[in-house]
Amino acid sequence: MQKPVPDRSPTTSFSPGDANTATSKNGAVAQRATMAQSERLALAFEAVGDAAWCMVGNGLSNQVFVEGPEGIIAIDSGESTQEMQAALDRLREVNDRPIVAVIYTHSHYVGGTQAIVDEAGRDLPVWAHAKVTSNRQRAGLDLAPVGGRGLVNQFGMMLPEDGPDALVNCGLGNFFRNPSHAPHTDGFVTPTSTFSEPMTTTLAGLDVEFIPAPSDDDSSITIWFPALRLAVNNLLWPAFFNIFAIRGERFRDPGILLTGLDGLSDLNPEHLICCHGPSLSGAATIADEIELYRDGIQFLLDQTIRGINKGLLLDELASFVQLPEPYGQNYLTQQLYGLVEHHVKQTSTGLVGWFDGDESKLFALPPADRAQRLIAGFGGLDAVRSHVDQAIVDDDLRWALELATWLVRCALSDDGRADAGAPEDRARLGSILRTIAQRTTSANARNWCLTRARELEGLLDLSRFRTHRFLSAMVMGSPPAASVEALRVTYRPEHTPSKPETLAWRFDDGSSIALCQRNGVAAVVDPALADATLDIDLASWARLVGGKASLAELVDQGAAQSDDPDFVATFLARFEIGWRSPN
Repeated sequence: MQKPVPDRSPTTSFSPGDANTATSKNGAVAQRATMAQSERLALAFEAVGDAAWCMVGNGLSNQVFVEGPEGIIAIDSGESTQEMQAALDRLREVNDRPIVAVIYTHSHYVGGTQAIVDEAGRDLPVWAHAKVTSNRQRAGLDLAPVGGRGLVNQFGMMLPEDGPDALVNCGLGNFFRNPSHAPHTDGFVTPTSTFSEPMTTTLAGLDVEFIPAPSDDDSSITIWFPALRLAVNNLLWPAFFNIFAIRGERFRDPGILLTGLDGLSDLNPEHLICCHGPSLSGAATIADEIELYRDGIQFLLDQTIRGINKGLLLDELASFVQLPEPYGQNYLTQQLYGLVEHHVKQTSTGLVGWFDGDESKLFALPPADRAQRLIAGFGGLDAVRSHVDQAIVDDDLRWALELATWLVRCALSDDGRADAGAPEDRARLGSILRTIAQRTTSANARNWCLTRARELEGLLDLSRFRTHRFLSAMVMGSPPAASVEALRVTYRPEHTPSKPETLAWRFDDGSSIALCQRNGVAAVVDPALADATLDIDLASWARLVGGKASLAELVDQGAAQSDDPDFVATFLARFEIGWRSPN
């Protein structure tokens, strides 16, 4: 007789019942701890020591101002010029000295810098890690669809303003983009001075140390003002660090994160400003908080490795590694953003790859085929539905979630994804996800589960986030060749011509690039080898790849010319992108 399997399900991912849920003023149903986080992230303009200010709650991130003998340094600029302008307005209530320099902590939250430049009335030095610009381009070009879809899901950008599914917060801020700042104009300014190694310079009359400290982005830095004993960092967040981002990101190595946190501790700051959430003051308090935070990361890393060495599977690891109680007593180490069970799986995958030793994963069946066979083995659709409904009654939500997923994933949608189950089964799965969303402390999990539930129920259409359409701001803010080269990830190999065909682009800045369609790929080649050439200005190209104009329209307007328009049209049609058809 088989031994009973003990229940070691992670206990902090969501509550086993609804005793910890509550309803907010806008009708949102969520975990009480999730709601409490909103108060920590409320709008405030904090004075930090005698020479710094931190704007909290203006968006997802903070905007920081540090005063020196020769003026003010602005650090990070939010998601838009409107967001940054709101921070500038608050600054001007307490200080009228000019901003003389800008620093980026990393490649996120740098979309409002133009507002600073406009106020100054002149170009300003902008300091940042050398990878900031390329990281922005990568996210906005090659991975644009998954990036946009991930933001919508993780940050609840399409959740309603009121009712049970309403947005509560985003874990690190009360919203990704403050609705009062619409229309959210991008104002990224390319750094004028970059570095990739630790360095010291003087800005606004202050000595400033730049210390590379990879975090959720490998362009992250810690900024140290020794005269003020002030550190600005992207390492310590107002929630347990997100080693795994549910929206999809590159591996964030917790071992590297520990190095950054230890370096931050070694500075012994009297004041600590973070990219998100409230600032901290008092050297002893800061030292204690950093120690607890870094120890939580080390616990997760060490115990994950311990479990890997034992031969535990990914799902076993998620049960094996659970933070001890002390970490749940401090909001800085609570699971208010992501979830430890997900971080453990990401850490294992990042360290040793996706294969965890589960034989079935070595040569897995396609999802729809697998789901159909499992359903048949259970006795058919009605039998599985019965098991789902009973699991819901028993409050066995993990089991209900798995079974209900079979019902939805057993059929293919028109675009070939295993996601076309019957409406009643989509509603069943949506209901389970909504219950989990209401019981989890994790803003990421709540927003993802609710967004997916509403899509399953037909309340949201996310299909546009599965079509590669480049944002105009990203195309215009990148070298012309970057968006052309990014077309390669949209190429449909089944349409490869029998003989190689090459198209060259010539842009109005004099630059050129060519792609050759051959062997199932679109490869960058010498423009001199082109069979045809497309002459186009960057703004018109941005309209074309953004789905705002068709090739025929641009040709008719004289915005695009070619020695062989039919060849160009056929060549471009082989890419899977949102090209607009003629009116």
